[in-house]
Amino acid sequence: MFVLGIESSCDETAAAVVRDGKLLSCVIASQIKDHSAYGGVVPELASRKHIEAIVPVIEQALREAGAAFRDLEGIAVTRGPGLIGSLLVGLSAAKALAYALGIPFVGVNHLEAHIMASSLGEKKPNFPFAALVVSGGHTNVYSVKNYHQFALLGQTRDDAAGEALDKAAKLLDLGYPGGVVIDRMSRDGSPECFSFPRAMKDSPDFSFSGLKTSLLVMMKKRASSFTEAELPNVVASYQEAIVDVLVEKTLRAARENNLDQIVVCGGVAANSRLRTKFSEAAIREGVELFFPPMILCTDNAAMVAALGEIMLENGRSDSLDLNAVSRWPLVSLSSAKTGGAEKT
Repeated sequence: MFVLGIESSCDETAAAVVRDGKLLSCVIASQIKDHSAYGGVVPELASRKHIEAIVPVIEQALREAGAAFRDLEGIAVTRGPGLIGSLLVGLSAAKALAYALGIPFVGVNHLEAHIMASSLGEKKPNFPFAALVVSGGHTNVYSVKNYHQFALLGQTRDDAAGEALDKAAKLLDLGYPGGVVIDRMSRDGSPECFSFPRAMKDSPDFSFSGLKTSLLVMMKKRASSFTEAELPNVVASYQEAIVDVLVEKTLRAARENNLDQIVVCGGVAANSRLRTKFSEAAIREGVELFFPPMILCTDNAAMVAALGEIMLENGRSDSLDLNAVSRWPLVSLSSAKTGGAEKT
C-alpha cells in the first residue's frame, strides 16, 4: 500500500510516506527553538505550531516520495498517547484527507509505533522480543509477541528517564533539550566522580524522582554552584545512574521471560552512553540488541506509516468519529476492536 503517516503527539510535526514496507520520505519539523526559552514543551504553543506546520510538512513528504495525494491508499496517524491539543491537529488532518480522498485511515498508538521503528533498520527483530520504550514521557519494558500483543514487564513509578535528564539540565541551567545537552557534556566527564542512587534495585519497575532529588540536595549543599570543570563529571555521573538502571532491569526482564532479543526505542535510545553500555552488556549476556536508526529514535512519522500499513493491510481502519486520547496503555491493544473507533 501507499500510506501517509502523520505524527503530532508532542512538539514535532512529522509526515512520512511508506510503500510496501519501504520508506520513501520522512519529514520532521522541530519546535525546539520555540520551547527552549521555557525549558520544556508548552502545550498550547505546541498546538499552534502544529497547525502552522502540518500542511507544509505533509506536502513536503509527498514531494520527497515522488507522490501525489491521489496516489495514497491509506493514512496512519498518531491517536495517542500524547498532548491532546497536539494530537488533535494531526488527527484532524488525517481525517480530512481520508474523507476527501475516499481512503481508509487508522489511529496508531505512539508507543507501538516506536517499537515498530526497529523494523525500519538494516536488521529486524523476530517475535517474540523484549522492548524498552524510553523517552521524555515513557519508561516501559514489554514482552512483544507481535505488533499488537504486549505484556508489560516493568514501568516507571514516577518520572520517565528522559524527563529525569531534562529536569536535571533545567536545575543546572544547561539549556534545552536537556537530554541532548547532558549526553554531549558527559562525554568530557567521569561517571564515577559523584555518587547518585539506583532506586528500586529488586523491583522490575523504575523510579527516577529520587535521583532528581539527590541532585537538588547536592546543589543546595554547594550553594547551587559547580565549577566549570566539575559540571561534566556531575552530569556524567547523573546520566550513568539512569543508564545503569535501564540496562540492568531490561536485561533482567528479558532473561526472566526467556527472551534473547531486545529492542531499545524512543528518544532516549539516541543517548550515546545508553547505546554503548547496552551493547557491551548484550554481548556479555548473549542477547541480540536492536536500535532504530538515529533519526527514528525521536518522534517521527515513518514509524507511524510503517505500522499503519500493516494495520490497514490486515483490514483495520477507524471511523471519522475517532478521538484522540492522552493516555493509551499499550497492553490494551491486544483486546482492541478491529475496524472503527475504540471506546476509551
